[in-house]
Amino acid sequence: MLIVYDPCQPPPVLGKLSPLPGLFAAGESPRGDWGHARDYVEMMWLMLQQDKPEDYVIATGIQYTVRELIEIAARQLNMSIRWEGEGADEKGLEEKSGEMIVAVDPSYYRPTEVHDLLGDAGKARQKLGWQPSTSFEELIAEMIEADMEEAQKDYLCLKEGFQTFNHFET
Repeated sequence: MLIVYDPCQPPPVLGKLSPLPGLFAAGESPRGDWGHARDYVEMMWLMLQQDKPEDYVIATGIQYTVRELIEIAARQLNMSIRWEGEGADEKGLEEKSGEMIVAVDPSYYRPTEVHDLLGDAGKARQKLGWQPSTSFEELIAEMIEADMEEAQKDYLCLKEGFQTFNHFET
């Protein structure tokens, strides 16, 4: 299993990439094999239906960078990002307003992180007939929807004078 998304646990990746004030702090842009938990659980179920246990790789077989994720998410939010700088000095500015909405934060670098994750689920496709059904764009749309729902709840609570949890790191 590689990079798994579950809407019950929205990652901080999109928490600040919205028309809300804030800053997204990212690490480097490794290439990862991103997939939806719903697809991976289906594959696990198929594995358990077999008479003889075998090892399988659960993956989409397609790589995307964090930058690509951010750009797709921005488009889905009707935003366009212009990138400036390189490495730890890289920033993403909202094209129209010039507002910085994405910045690299070296504290998120993981020195032992594998920067090129790609799984081959060929055996699962062949033996189990499994194929992921959620596209990367659909996965990002679900992430945005989950983040926006949380933001709406927080907004309503704050508006009524209640304290809320900080779901996303700043």
